[in-house]
Amino acid sequence: MSIRRVEPSDVDAIVGLVYELAEYERARHECHLTAEQLTAALFGDSPALFGHVAEVDGRVVGCALWFLNFSTWRGKHGIYLEDLYVTPSMRGHGLGKALLQTLAKECVDNGYQRLEWSVLDWNEPAIGFYKSLGAVPMDEWTVYRLTDQALTDLGT
Repeated sequence: MSIRRVEPSDVDAIVGLVYELAEYERARHECHLTAEQLTAALFGDSPALFGHVAEVDGRVVGCALWFLNFSTWRGKHGIYLEDLYVTPSMRGHGLGKALLQTLAKECVDNGYQRLEWSVLDWNEPAIGFYKSLGAVPMDEWTVYRLTDQALTDLGT
């Protein structure tokens, strides 16, 4: 088992994992990621996305995709974890924890003040796992999102 930074040769495997995650989250119909999009986001002129993979016996079986955010209250960057996923057959082997430990180290090493993510309220296994690591739910906050026509209407 190893955790390492994502490489261009990992893109197809990561796209597959993202689709597995979308299926698990009951939202496969909302996932439209392509290898070209992911390559541009991770490895383009101005990367906006970063990632790590969990590898077992040379096969990518998990990933953490993240980007920098900024806390105006703390005056420091943090990491927002967009996707954390380990394929079901490899869960329970410490890969998810190892990926999160890697991101926590990234925060500590770079002076980032927060590591944040969202979890679906019905995903009890993930919630229990996150709480076991010391993560605190932000129950008083509600996420809002604009997409599709509502975004277009507001932006034009």
